[in-house]
Amino acid sequence: MHSTKRNPALRLGGAACALVVIITTFITTLVPPSSIGSCSVFPSNNIWNARVDTLPVDSHSSAYITSMGSTTGLHPDFGTVWEGAPIGIPYTTVPGTQPPVAINFTAYGDESDPGPYPIPPDAPVEGGSNSSGDRHVLVIDRDHCNLYEMYNSYLQADNSWNADSGAKYDLNSHALRPDTWTSADAAGLPIFAGLVRYDEAVTAQSIPHALRFTAQTTQKKHLWPARHDASSNTSTSVPPMGQRFRLKASFDVSSYAPEVQAILIALKQYGMFLADNGSDWYISGAPDSSWNDDTLVTQLKTVHGSDFEAVDESSLMSDPNSGAAGATQPPPLFFFWLPLIFR
Repeated sequence: MHSTKRNPALRLGGAACALVVIITTFITTLVPPSSIGSCSVFPSNNIWNARVDTLPVDSHSSAYITSMGSTTGLHPDFGTVWEGAPIGIPYTTVPGTQPPVAINFTAYGDESDPGPYPIPPDAPVEGGSNSSGDRHVLVIDRDHCNLYEMYNSYLQADNSWNADSGAKYDLNSHALRPDTWTSADAAGLPIFAGLVRYDEAVTAQSIPHALRFTAQTTQKKHLWPARHDASSNTSTSVPPMGQRFRLKASFDVSSYAPEVQAILIALKQYGMFLADNGSDWYISGAPDSSWNDDTLVTQLKTVHGSDFEAVDESSLMSDPNSGAAGATQPPPLFFFWLPLIFR
């Protein structure tokens, strides 16, 4: 009479196969990344598109939060119009046939990607054409999926541009800038990837990527994937460029307006990178005439520094010169099935 009891080796082999299937499914079933037109904003497994809600808290988290203000509220550095100019960092897209023009770098040419860039003469300038601020210009070639970003940009009479610095990004690539190089951003990161955009926050009500924010005092240090720092402060109590922060999982977002919920959920799942020196807890976004400024300002300011924690994302780095992120921890459902597999 044959025993109906299964061979332990066969049970283990079956469990291992099931485990491989689950792990493979988890790794390959990725949320589609942010997109602009037909271009993804970096590959799905890029660090900008990696969830960090299961990663460990950074050991300096408490000190960093204190330095930026534990009782200070979030502030949207974007919206509709203020004093006649759009609020936020604007961008535009161009076809692949857009004529490239010369770029004259006036400050950081040795750390800039050389021109020409396909920047049209009517490309929007942050703060407006008469602004004395950062004057960022962001342009996406939607046919070749290349992103061009400039800082302190001025259009010239011959339709060329003067800019302090400039960077080009292949949106299909994980390539980072050379280490220690700036970009149009102090952290050497792309700006567009971290913007709150109306089409995602309101139309889709989903922001599947990390955001970008500023702090007044930063450390003379940068963390992957950042490439540059812009401070002489060596205190380990202030955050370095590239430090990632997330909204605590316990924070209740249910009472917020849908567009604010989308922002807060993104901050829980993907967090935000410290990318530049500026006002504490100011989140970057693109201007849009349809934003509700009152809702954004009033509701976001109720989210305080103490509601955040710094994230240790070092486990995601497989190559310090690549933005490709390793797989994040499996969701709780994965652990639920383990006892069933090995029972």
